[in-house]
Amino acid sequence: MKVLLINGSPRAKGNTTLALSQMEKAFESEGVEFEEVRVGSMAVRGCIACGHCSTAGSCVFDDVVNELAPKFEAADGLVVATPVYYGSANATLVAVLDRLFYSTNFDKTMKVGAAVAIARRGGTEATFDELNKYFTISGMPVTSGYYWNNVFGRKPGEAEGDEEGLRNMRNLARNMTFLMRSIALGRETYGMPERETGPMTNFIR
Repeated sequence: MKVLLINGSPRAKGNTTLALSQMEKAFESEGVEFEEVRVGSMAVRGCIACGHCSTAGSCVFDDVVNELAPKFEAADGLVVATPVYYGSANATLVAVLDRLFYSTNFDKTMKVGAAVAIARRGGTEATFDELNKYFTISGMPVTSGYYWNNVFGRKPGEAEGDEEGLRNMRNLARNMTFLMRSIALGRETYGMPERETGPMTNFIR
């Protein structure tokens, strides 16, 4: 099993990194291979709807998004974590995810997703919902913990005091591992689910 973790924080040693470190401990104990990539401090442009990726299979902006694409394709699971800014994910992370999901044409069905939000106090649930939509639009099962996947803290290291939140990160990783293994077993036994295709419809014609 392989997991790609995308860290949306601009702080190298912030609370988002601390939260992910708890997941990584659990992955390691379960024998799951993982890689963390921190994108929050990078200069990443948003999607410009140029259509280049539809023919080239990669984004027109050759930056971390194109570097993440093969890692994402090879992974069985994707963890996306971010600090909360104005009740939303870090804008750099959103730009990365918009382009990463849109520009890659490989099948994401049954790759397992998990979203994590870190905040001083509020906005985590809206951010959690925002990130999960990338998974649900791509046929990716969403991993649950035993509470919202939130960790609280403002200053770097402050999340150490959120014992419940950090515990849930470890539980989240174990649940994700179980789900990835179950899907792999199901794929081997039953194959992948049938997918119907057809014309796309618009609200206005």
